[in-house]
Amino acid sequence: MLKERLIYASWLVAIVATLGSLYYSNVLHLTPCVLCWYQRIFMYPLVLIIPIGIIKKDKILPWYVVVMSSFGALIALYHYLLQQGIIPDRLAPCEAGISCTTKFVEYYGFITIPFLSLVAFALITIAMIYALKEQKE
Repeated sequence: MLKERLIYASWLVAIVATLGSLYYSNVLHLTPCVLCWYQRIFMYPLVLIIPIGIIKKDKILPWYVVVMSSFGALIALYHYLLQQGIIPDRLAPCEAGISCTTKFVEYYGFITIPFLSLVAFALITIAMIYALKEQKE
């Protein structure tokens, strides 16, 4: 029962993160940088993969999700550290267009879009790790 709740919670987080990114780009007209696009590549499919896994009762669904969310979390962490100046600007992959170090949004001095993405990916990853643990028991 807990496993199912964790999977549904992860799906909800993926939906909110996807809608949030679409809001920033399509409503507020904030152009995503290269690293933002990479994070979207790992988040958007989860909105479809998770419910398909639920419908098919796929026992290895948490494995698919934990792999995708872990890669997304790593990209989001790199992006956040780049924005905060912990990683030097010269290591930014953005050569043309929007800079990956630009902070379009900053709440409370530390919450930026990559931070929000990192939190979403971390929540999904942690939930899936617990779902895998629950599955083994």
